[in-house]
Amino acid sequence: MTDVATATLANGLTCELPASSPLARLLRSQRTWVGPSARSRQGILRRAKSVAIVGASDKPSRSSYFVATYLLQSTDYRVYLVNPNAETILGQPVYRSLADLPEVPDIVDVFRRASDIPSVVDEVVAVGAPTIWVQLGIWNEDAARYAESKGLEVVMDRCIKIEHARFHSNLHLLGFDTGVISSKKQVLR
Repeated sequence: MTDVATATLANGLTCELPASSPLARLLRSQRTWVGPSARSRQGILRRAKSVAIVGASDKPSRSSYFVATYLLQSTDYRVYLVNPNAETILGQPVYRSLADLPEVPDIVDVFRRASDIPSVVDEVVAVGAPTIWVQLGIWNEDAARYAESKGLEVVMDRCIKIEHARFHSNLHLLGFDTGVISSKKQVLR
């Protein structure tokens, strides 16, 4: 006999289906954790004075390199690069861990596998940083809930470069073209 799963749909109805079916797998993978609103993310970025990039890479093809380049060139943030296997990236010193930074960063931007996020949360809590920002394409709901239980603000599956550029009318820079032609600054509602 095939294992049966009971799925609860968005409209509240339930149905039984084979547990191994593609639909059952899809329904189990649905995201339930909801991160901060656009206005809250904007507030996080506006309040911040420093950003640590965990998983910074010296490879120009990596998104962490691209994000570090943007933050160093287009923001006033003090940017710290964290990678235990590098000494300098983009002419900046690289720190082995968050504990080695000269200050507690306001945001810890993470470029690590989803399975590594819980251990990074522990490091963020240990140094006292208030916000963990997990990059675009990385999702771990359990880690997000765990981080919140430790008192952290959590942003997940969002690019800090894209969000910063979006809120500062710079989305056209460094390869993100909005396709919108306007002289008016967009206001969040």
